[in-house]
Amino acid sequence: MASTESRPLECWLPALQRFDASHPLRMLLQSADSLPHGSAGYLGGLASYFHCHEPLPAAALIRDYLCGDAGDACWLSADPAWVQPDMSGARLLACGQLPLSMDEAQALAEPLQPVFDEAGMALEVSSPQHWHLRVPIQTPLPDFAAPEQALGGDLYEHLPQGAEGRRWRVLFNEVQVLLHQHPLNAQRRERNVPPINSLWFWGGGVRPLRIDTTLRGVIGEDMLLRALAQRAGISIQQRDGASIGAAQAGWLIDLQDQPAETIASEWWSRLQSLSRRQPLLLAFDSGERWLHRPLHRLRFWRQRAR
Repeated sequence: MASTESRPLECWLPALQRFDASHPLRMLLQSADSLPHGSAGYLGGLASYFHCHEPLPAAALIRDYLCGDAGDACWLSADPAWVQPDMSGARLLACGQLPLSMDEAQALAEPLQPVFDEAGMALEVSSPQHWHLRVPIQTPLPDFAAPEQALGGDLYEHLPQGAEGRRWRVLFNEVQVLLHQHPLNAQRRERNVPPINSLWFWGGGVRPLRIDTTLRGVIGEDMLLRALAQRAGISIQQRDGASIGAAQAGWLIDLQDQPAETIASEWWSRLQSLSRRQPLLLAFDSGERWLHRPLHRLRFWRQRAR
């Protein structure tokens, strides 16, 4: 793991295949050096930047970031989700990013509370998009799929399996029935707003005592990224033109949640300016990594990215 002093400014980007041949970022790759592949995917990328010596307990970290009370309890994310039935079963179309106010979230959660109370858990609405279960510390948790792993796929292939997962599949179904019947979802459908008709369980565990990183700071809006940075004791900045334009070596700029078109229209000029002043490591969500140094712009003979 590189030291803070030697780590270049890094930009975390969507999968490389999302950038077509005409995208301006491809021009930067033409003169950059290809590096060995790094971690792929959202959780894999986060784990490469932050090390907590255990599976990433996303729920406890986000709860602590939002409410400051994770303590030594065991937490499980139970994020509001939109599930769409289809010919072959059902698919998870959205999770944790649906338009939802705190009043709506509380109203939707209210009929679910007795279900979780009976199961010995407490449902907490930490924010409209992030709900949590406080789970008894001795509760064995099966492997839960993160939202990024389940989005768009066959829903039931991503539910926890086996005898240990059975109670969670039962809870999952009970929650779906109650949310489907909730009058607020009928109102949302009338407004052509996606319903909140499920909860997605994932990221269970206890807040780690320590998180290590060689980053000096992060620029981004992702909740888990910010929670990890807070726990690691490094600086956090909102993502805007000024913060990106002033970014220095050792910092991470998070753009992996941005469409390629938005990167071209809103962020490209800032990235191009940074690449002329200092080394810039471009890390794609699909694992590819490229390092561009200021003098690389003189490699005018290169015709296309490798």
